Amino acid sequence: MKRHNNIFDKIIKIDNILLAQKKARKGKEHQYGIQLFDRGSAANWFSVYFQLKNKTYKTSAYKNFKIYEPKERLISCLPYIDRIVHHMIMNVLEAIFVAMFTADTYSCIKGKGIVSFWRNFRKALRDIPGTKYCLEIDIVKFYPSIDHRILKKQLRRKFKDPDLLWLLDGIIDSAPGVPIGNYLSQYFANFYLTGFDHWIKEELGVKYYFRYSDDIRILCETKEDLHRFRIAIEQYLQQKLKLTIKPNYRVFPVELGVDVVGFKFFRYHTLLRKSIKQGFARAMSRKRRDNLSISGYWAWAKWADTKHLIKKLTLNEAA
Repeated sequence: MKRHNNIFDKIIKIDNILLAQKKARKGKEHQYGIQLFDRGSAANWFSVYFQLKNKTYKTSAYKNFKIYEPKERLISCLPYIDRIVHHMIMNVLEAIFVAMFTADTYSCIKGKGIVSFWRNFRKALRDIPGTKYCLEIDIVKFYPSIDHRILKKQLRRKFKDPDLLWLLDGIIDSAPGVPIGNYLSQYFANFYLTGFDHWIKEELGVKYYFRYSDDIRILCETKEDLHRFRIAIEQYLQQKLKLTIKPNYRVFPVELGVDVVGFKFFRYHTLLRKSIKQGFARAMSRKRRDNLSISGYWAWAKWADTKHLIKKLTLNEAA
């Protein structure tokens, strides 16, 4: 594996700070912290530069809050300056990370979101003999369970720039596990499972493997092969990554429908997940509508067979 060096100096270049600031403020210009930073813009750019150059930078305190849909999660937010630093890092490292990911890795990667997953999953289902059964696996508390020691060791196999590793180590150690909500966390999470993804494809020889964050679906010809894969996966995750799969894993016929990324995939049609449909109906029925939320549901609906659902919702709206 090629190890990369001389990266830190690229990260702290002033033009990279400016680009990172532009990305970090996109869509958030109204926030007070961003407006305050921008008032002293030049001085603040140089403050970020010298904190990194002199190694006095330290990740700020997190602001934590919970969300409850689609499930309960603890979300962590950082101040604007830290978000700029994360964008500075990813402006340089993103291409290196993405080059390591397998084609079966989705979530938080440009061009590899839900739509890409949908297209490739539908394509796989055309192979009827080879996709008779599905193995459904989720990882228990994936982000909070990421082991810092293992993650740092993985990073050292890929990077040998001591200044870069100092910066990444400080961000990793700023919170238990990997905080959900950090821009950099999304890439840390995918990077943590990259070796696992390659092992699945290259050593287990799995043809139809799909991973969206920690949601894993494997399609195969026989139930016996899927149970064999599941045992091997469980051992790999526990022994090498200190991760545990949820006990509610399933092996089932594809004809029952595969529930993943907000859809329920059948052989010849695709429906919206029940909770998505319910959320869509609630959003449409409110007197004071959240147009942004409704737009999101419409975007989901356009990729599923929702003619009857749309008719019902629009009739209710007219009534």
